[in-house]
Amino acid sequence: MQNSCRLFVLTGVFIVSSVFCSNTLDAEPEKQGFDYSDFAEALKINVDDVGMVNYKKLKAEPQKLLAFVTELQNLDGKDFDKWGDNEKIAFWLNVYNALTLKAIIDNYPIKSSFFRSRIYPKNSIRQIVGVWDKIDFTVMGQKLTLGHIEHKILRVQFDEPRIHMAMVCAAMGCPPLRNEPYTGDKLQEQLDDQTRRFLANSAKFKIERADDRIYLSPIFKWFAEDFVRKFGPEKNIGRHDKEESAVLNFIASYLSKADKNYVLAGRFKIKYLKYDWSLNEQQAKK
Repeated sequence: MQNSCRLFVLTGVFIVSSVFCSNTLDAEPEKQGFDYSDFAEALKINVDDVGMVNYKKLKAEPQKLLAFVTELQNLDGKDFDKWGDNEKIAFWLNVYNALTLKAIIDNYPIKSSFFRSRIYPKNSIRQIVGVWDKIDFTVMGQKLTLGHIEHKILRVQFDEPRIHMAMVCAAMGCPPLRNEPYTGDKLQEQLDDQTRRFLANSAKFKIERADDRIYLSPIFKWFAEDFVRKFGPEKNIGRHDKEESAVLNFIASYLSKADKNYVLAGRFKIKYLKYDWSLNEQQAKK
């Protein structure tokens, strides 16, 4: 090919030779991120606009979800290491949510135990023994649990507390499951949207001015420390401690001006709402 290029130059057709060499010899552009098409199809088919899942249908037709799970197993870690943080966070959020779906359909319909049913709903992920710390999944050739993905990867390797608005543990108390995958190029927009949707749900957050109380999802209690570094204010809000002040500062940034001013004034008590562990399942149409 080099001889052909030289021949064109000698005959005076330099511009043509340059184009010909470029088109022939240039390598394919390096692929960035990950192909989420199978997961996107699984979500589109089985998740509605409010984040409820048709587990019966997903159990009967799991092909797209299982294809995605297989792709997670085969991803080369060296390729993953080349991605930016947004791509990595999006990837692990999709991994967590996809593998949670798999854990549910592997045990669907969920069989409840007598003792667990005294504490949790019968149709709950909490009925699946070891779902977070015993059941292994393969990702990039490594055996990982859902708990490891959440507590050793997403919470530790990235300073992004909005992950708690995006990880979905198949419960009504969780954030809504998006019916699209997270992607690196849209991650910031998607996480902001998830946060607004979460805070718009009165079962997750509400202000009661008459009682001088703010009601919060227990997610903000369980993971309050994750908000401190990024959202901790210079001074604590009202009489609330460092962790609570960080959470309140985070929440305030997504509220209307009046609600934001009320929250930042801090003259209220915080009450934590009961977490609903019922399965986030679409109800059968009558």
